[in-house]
Amino acid sequence: MSMITDVSAFALPATIAAILIVGILRKVSLYDAFTEGAKEGFTTSVNLIPHLVAMMVAVSVFRSSGALQLFIHAIAPLLHFIHFPAELVPLALLRPISGSGSLALVTDLFKHVGPDSFLGRVASTMQGSTDTTLYVLTVYYGSVGIRNPRYSVKVGLLSDLVSVFASLWAASMMFGK
Repeated sequence: MSMITDVSAFALPATIAAILIVGILRKVSLYDAFTEGAKEGFTTSVNLIPHLVAMMVAVSVFRSSGALQLFIHAIAPLLHFIHFPAELVPLALLRPISGSGSLALVTDLFKHVGPDSFLGRVASTMQGSTDTTLYVLTVYYGSVGIRNPRYSVKVGLLSDLVSVFASLWAASMMFGK
């Protein structure tokens, strides 16, 4: 094994041990602190459920209603002009919202065109280089009660947009098309 593999194998146990040792040295009731944190985590999870359900329902309605296909059809001339594959639009739109939903789209794309196809490689690069921005902001901001995200939504979505086009460019440079 390499040194990095050796270090990474012990990183999590060492971190847990360090937390326990510091807690013992500071005379913290570790069990009580753990159960209190678990209780707060559960409360946070329950508070997030309405936000997550609303987001998932909106995505589902957008896809099931045919609005997504109408949108793709409407922007088809622009997609053709900028040489962006229409098959990747659903992934580019869904990725900031849902990691598992976008992974399902990538898996479906793999079934139709294959993972080693140009589209499969671009989709894989997009999946790895973008983030679930809206999901992350919903979870983090919802858990602490932030109602005004200010610039974080704009910056996060802009970085996702840049990553989408950078993925297409990188795959074009590496694999040609």
